[in-house]
Amino acid sequence: MARPPLVFKRSTNVLLQHIADHVAIGEPLPTEQHMAELVEGSRTAVRSVLAHLHAQGLIGDLKERRLLRKPRRKDYFDIAELQPGSDRIREVLMERIYQRDMPPGAEFSEAELARASGTGTISVREFLIEFSRSGLIEKKPRGGWRLCAFDRSFAMELADVRQMFEFAAIDQFAQLPPDDAAFTQLADLIARHEQLGSVMPARHKDFPALDRDFHTFLIGLLHNRFAKSLYDVVSLVFHYHYQWDKDEELARNQYAAHEHLDILRALARHDFSGAREAMRIHLNSSRSTLLQGIRAREQKARPA
Repeated sequence: MARPPLVFKRSTNVLLQHIADHVAIGEPLPTEQHMAELVEGSRTAVRSVLAHLHAQGLIGDLKERRLLRKPRRKDYFDIAELQPGSDRIREVLMERIYQRDMPPGAEFSEAELARASGTGTISVREFLIEFSRSGLIEKKPRGGWRLCAFDRSFAMELADVRQMFEFAAIDQFAQLPPDDAAFTQLADLIARHEQLGSVMPARHKDFPALDRDFHTFLIGLLHNRFAKSLYDVVSLVFHYHYQWDKDEELARNQYAAHEHLDILRALARHDFSGAREAMRIHLNSSRSTLLQGIRAREQKARPA
């Protein structure tokens, strides 16, 4: 079973405690802005939690968000799973690259990441040294770190390896018993994709976070540390280059969300050959749009 991201778990627990203490059954939840302040995160993170609470039967529709029942012990994530460390550092680094449109050569410091992730600089340094082996970041000679550019050859090799892992994940899902907890996560992902689709195009920029959760779920099925580590690189490369082709961003996100749903719904009805075909289509689309993003970056980098 794939594990939800650390920030998602923390945010869920914080909102569940707030609901338990301050919201009566039948009352609406606070505004998204208020909830974002409570979890000290983004509205995107809050929307992911709301979709999860809806799927778990705590709240009604995602528009009025009225409480249907009080939280129970089993609704909370185990505190033992919420220890700070490399997962939190990784998520902070990825979020900053996605949201700030950091170009090749952009610099950042260990102290900055340590403050944002709530971890120590030693933990950050250890993570960055390990992550630098991917070739996506490099240590500056006089201190600090720099985001590297990656060429087409690097990206295409990565896409080939990604395809092997994604298809293996579908094969692994096909072996699960019907009562496996992964089916609950699957239903949650379907609900979140449907909810995002219902508010497109206004919230299409929420898609990258959902995309990471979708693929993290699949890769988690493999219980393979190398696959998990690789997907950090996959996620960064694909979404980083997508940023450079803004003209088609809305259409690309809408289409990818639709492709995700084709895969998820096929898995839910145990149509594994259909899921593999839907995955093949999705990976081909991703490869094509990745190349477009690389071309867009290269064009912007050329002198006028």
